[in-house]
Amino acid sequence: MEFKHYSVMLSEAIEGLNIKPDGVYADLTLGGSGHSKEIAKRLTTGKLIAVDKDTDALNVGRQRLEGYNVEFIHSDFKEVIPTLPKVDGILMDLGVSSYQIDNPERGFSYRNDGELDMRMDLTAPLTAKNVVNEYEEGEIADILFRYGEERYARKIAQNIVKERQQSPITTTSRLAEIIEKSIPPKERFKGGHPARRSFQAIRIEVNGELAGLYESVLSAIDRLNKGGRLCIITFHSLEDRAVKQAMRYAELDCICPPQSPICTCNKVKEVKCITKKPILPSKEELAENKRSESAKLRIAEKLI
Repeated sequence: MEFKHYSVMLSEAIEGLNIKPDGVYADLTLGGSGHSKEIAKRLTTGKLIAVDKDTDALNVGRQRLEGYNVEFIHSDFKEVIPTLPKVDGILMDLGVSSYQIDNPERGFSYRNDGELDMRMDLTAPLTAKNVVNEYEEGEIADILFRYGEERYARKIAQNIVKERQQSPITTTSRLAEIIEKSIPPKERFKGGHPARRSFQAIRIEVNGELAGLYESVLSAIDRLNKGGRLCIITFHSLEDRAVKQAMRYAELDCICPPQSPICTCNKVKEVKCITKKPILPSKEELAENKRSESAKLRIAEKLI
């Protein structure tokens, strides 16, 4: 299957990075190479570090970025950030690639039948099949509610456990059917496909998408040169909240209690938030790619 991916808010992200031809930049979520290629095209003596935990993305990236000065790294960006050299810009697109969603073999989609997988990194041990068939009922309900904000999390978890006692749940279509039947008919198709929130929640659990995100944003800020830019695209509220809170913390110049007569915290203002409110996709982009409708772009610039 061809690796197709729409690069969300491409021009906005590239403009936000404020690329210098001799700079060093890191695209920590390579995906379909769309953002990376636009960065690489603007470099003369500079360098791009391209990171992804999906080997399919890295293999395609090596082809699409042939001839450019690019270092490829197979890893989760959270593990790579502390090892980065000082760079002039960092980009993170935290969404799932269209290729991953549309490829039934990857097991992300409730619309396409395939083996339950949902791993962005195919070398990782935990799959959606493990979560659905091995987690306790309470754990499943908690994941669906916390990561998917699913109102019927308890009922869905109850039915998952009931069904897996008959036989293991191994396909996306069977899981989607169980979820759909767990939601009252009048509520079933409000807000899109009934399995959308649950599939999102299980995917987040499988890939550890929210674990350590706040700390990773602060770590990324630390790896920026003065004047360097951090651009992060998120796709759901929990991600955006972590990114916003980390950037706002880095922007503070004091964290002492309000009643303190003098500052003793030694906190310094590390960044300026370029986006006080997140940048959203344009109407033109939304018309072209409906999947970008929940995207938000936040940008911060390193001051020290």
